[in-house]
Amino acid sequence: MQDKASERAAMPKGTSVILDDRSLEHSYATLIPLLKPGMHVLDVGCGTGAITAGIADFVGPEGSATGIDSSEHLIAKGLEDQQGTANLELITADLYTWQPNRKFDLIVSARVLQWLNDPLAALVRFRELLQPGGHVSILDYNHTKLEWQPAPPASMRRFYQAFLQWRADAGMDNEIAEHLPTLFEKAGYRNIQSFNADETYSRAQAGFTNKAAIWSKVAELRGPQVVDHGFITEAERLQAIEEYDAWTLSTAQSMIMKLNDVHASL
Repeated sequence: MQDKASERAAMPKGTSVILDDRSLEHSYATLIPLLKPGMHVLDVGCGTGAITAGIADFVGPEGSATGIDSSEHLIAKGLEDQQGTANLELITADLYTWQPNRKFDLIVSARVLQWLNDPLAALVRFRELLQPGGHVSILDYNHTKLEWQPAPPASMRRFYQAFLQWRADAGMDNEIAEHLPTLFEKAGYRNIQSFNADETYSRAQAGFTNKAAIWSKVAELRGPQVVDHGFITEAERLQAIEEYDAWTLSTAQSMIMKLNDVHASL
């Protein structure tokens, strides 16, 4: 099961289209109250470092932001995009084998534990990398509660359910946002707090079509894997993309992606 999850979680080439659109202020605002000048912060599953760079700015020159990701092509793009930020380091690394030369005041991970079949093991590993009294922040989804208004085409609803089944088949938790507090307790953390961090988009907002189109991008980038593993046909995938794109341009009014940010300390 672990090998299956690792294989399916691997970020396909082109995924940076989604990751590069994120920022600390717009994609992880609930983290900002935890950030203090001089902190040394580890961002696990940092992708291209778009959020990590924002963390580096907040902690300032006396602090540091280190991002690790197992996808070499994402780190390579991040090193190019974020060059010039002196207190930022991006590293291709495996969380469980990487041996940094320091421990961290804060470990963060945004939209990453949803891709693991054993998120508890990751939280236990975070403990080993934290300074005494250090903090952890995990931001993640409850994919089963996604809200569209009005309902998108049946072809996209079919693809979305296939996508969730494909994830569940690999042991990934589609409702991990709701289960994080319990996982923190099992890993031995204290002072566990959960904050709502829903991503809410409406037609009245600038850039709505691009935000709503994330599921077209998922069908484009992740969809071939869902097809290859037999959860939907290629014809159904292509139909979902075509009809959903038309829906986002003409009919869609709102989309809410359900997220929680859970903070805890040692």
